[in-house]
Amino acid sequence: MAKLLIVDDEMHIRELVKKYAAFENYEFDTASNGIEAIQKVHQGEYDLVIMDIMMPELDGFSAVKEIRKFSSVPIIMLSARSEEYDKLYGFDLGIDDYVTKPFSPKELMMRVHAVLSRSKHKMDKQGADKNEILEYKTLKFDLSAHILYIDGNRIELTPKEYELLLYLIRNANIAVTREQLLEKIWGYDYYGDDRTLDTHMKSLRKKIAGYADNIVTIRRVGYRFDTETN
Repeated sequence: MAKLLIVDDEMHIRELVKKYAAFENYEFDTASNGIEAIQKVHQGEYDLVIMDIMMPELDGFSAVKEIRKFSSVPIIMLSARSEEYDKLYGFDLGIDDYVTKPFSPKELMMRVHAVLSRSKHKMDKQGADKNEILEYKTLKFDLSAHILYIDGNRIELTPKEYELLLYLIRNANIAVTREQLLEKIWGYDYYGDDRTLDTHMKSLRKKIAGYADNIVTIRRVGYRFDTETN
């Protein structure tokens, strides 16, 4: 049974999420601020964290940044702010999904299920990829460690950015539809906005610098990693 950590300074939000988590047979624990959340992740074993942004003591972004220094636990961020910058920043810190308040508790639980399913698939895939290396020019994927290097330098990608680039390169010179990418990277039961894909791709292109032009946008279709570029 999966165990969730529900982090929000508003008691009624914590109680609402707890109610639906219990209905879905999840175990759960709660925290009311970022500092408490960090302490609990340090002390306990959680399968997923639901993290609010605007909280006293320490905000959600800062808490995620600290948690990512010692844990890769999946994180879904809750926020009353829907600006693209906030979503980009959250994904850059390594969150797995972003839900805007007010939200549907049922949809939140669907997203929890989807993220947990992806996390399990990712762990299984990492086991299959153990000790495998994939290279394209100066790009080098250490598949067992889930790390990308360019010109020998480690590139800090979020899990989704890493998976997107790897999938595109494994399907180089093939047009990959938006639907395929959402299905393969976010899972069959992804319930989010497909603009999330564009947000990730925008951030990914910035991070891989000289290879950004290799990722070609195909209008109304999707994307292609073009090996003929450069």
